Amino acid sequence: MVRCKQLLASFLTTSLAGRGMANAMELNVGDQNSVRNAARTVAYNMMSYYHGNESGQIPGKLQGTWWEGGAMFMTLIQYWHWTGDTSYNEVTTQGMLWQRGKDDFFPKNDSSFLGNDDQVFWGLAAMTAAELNFPEGEGDPSWLSLAQGVFNTQVPRWDTQTCGGGLRWQIFPYQAGYTMKNAISNGGLFQLAARLGRYTKNETYIQWAEKIWDWSATTPLLNVVDWTIADSTGSGADCKDHGDTQWSYNYGTYLSGAAYMYNLTNERTKWKTAIDNYLATTFRTFFPQDFGGQIMSEASCEPWMICDRNQDCFKGFLSSWLTFMTTIVPYTAPEIIPKIQQSAIAAARQCSGGDSGTQCGRRWHQNEWDGSASLEADMSALSVISSSMVSFRDESHPLTHATGGTSKSNPNAGAREDIQPKHIRDITSGDRAGAVFATLTFISLWFCLLTWWFS
Repeated sequence: MVRCKQLLASFLTTSLAGRGMANAMELNVGDQNSVRNAARTVAYNMMSYYHGNESGQIPGKLQGTWWEGGAMFMTLIQYWHWTGDTSYNEVTTQGMLWQRGKDDFFPKNDSSFLGNDDQVFWGLAAMTAAELNFPEGEGDPSWLSLAQGVFNTQVPRWDTQTCGGGLRWQIFPYQAGYTMKNAISNGGLFQLAARLGRYTKNETYIQWAEKIWDWSATTPLLNVVDWTIADSTGSGADCKDHGDTQWSYNYGTYLSGAAYMYNLTNERTKWKTAIDNYLATTFRTFFPQDFGGQIMSEASCEPWMICDRNQDCFKGFLSSWLTFMTTIVPYTAPEIIPKIQQSAIAAARQCSGGDSGTQCGRRWHQNEWDGSASLEADMSALSVISSSMVSFRDESHPLTHATGGTSKSNPNAGAREDIQPKHIRDITSGDRAGAVFATLTFISLWFCLLTWWFS
């Protein structure tokens, strides 16, 4: 099947790529107007997929996915911050508030199938809004309080019954993946805690950030010898096993949290060591030398054109998180900013397909449109293109209460007991053997009953 996908991808790339050559979007990262114009075009294309603000539709909801709505609004908040374009502020506020649930981004209509990673992306979007002073409406909950609401509902799910801690991927025992503890869920909560700690200086958040990082480092999720990040580990194996597929957003979320902790703790050595080593792995893995070492690539799926819609988002998260890192960990800027700029130029070139001639594909290293188009590809391109504005915004950095952040704190937001999972013991080999025995016994009795009945 993979081979078939590779052949189909090769055919599509060859047959469709040329359609975008004449309309390649030119981006001059040394010209603010050029960056703004390119970002504006990509934002418009991305929002053409969104219908939640139309009559009869659900604000904040994207077809077939819930978590990506939070990711999209986070990207739009960053777009507004970097470019000053307010075109999508109203729809962003509408969607964010509509999906807020009980001020915890756990809306009743979608809560039965959500994972911890789904919820935390909305919390990170709200945290971004708070740090950038995104406008708040009178009478609406503050962006900061919504981020705190997510923290307050996730921390009680910290599971010490297996692996000595950690956040499970899924929230409820009936969900597939409940026995897994994955990088994006734990890294997402780590990042959120670090950002809340920096913004409020509240020790609870700071201590939880330390706790999540330290626990992650006892598992394959954070390998602090080889400086790699595993995608997942299993509670059934006492978190000794590992799924090693390398995804850019896993590195981005842990790196981002480490950057906030470095800034918060006055350049503590622990965090500098983590930043330096995980940045090196990130550059080596996701900025491959095959493409000159400056252009981002989702290495585990992009070469074969088999990325799914989730994976097409990941480069955008890494782009924005690395960019904001340069503003709070300035010594990283000389290495990061050229990579963001070159990736932005490459992404703009790739935004040259479809009927409009501006649809974005996923392979930024490829000079011509690769034949793919999606909201997610647009989102990633928008993130990296708007992030390239950082070179014009020396004063730009995530705010705190002490540096001009105006979003009000509510440490008790979202705290409730009705959405915490009832922990169940993980299934063991003994349980499986017992289940097999019980099943065989039932079948035997049923066969005997049928024999007697028809005899």
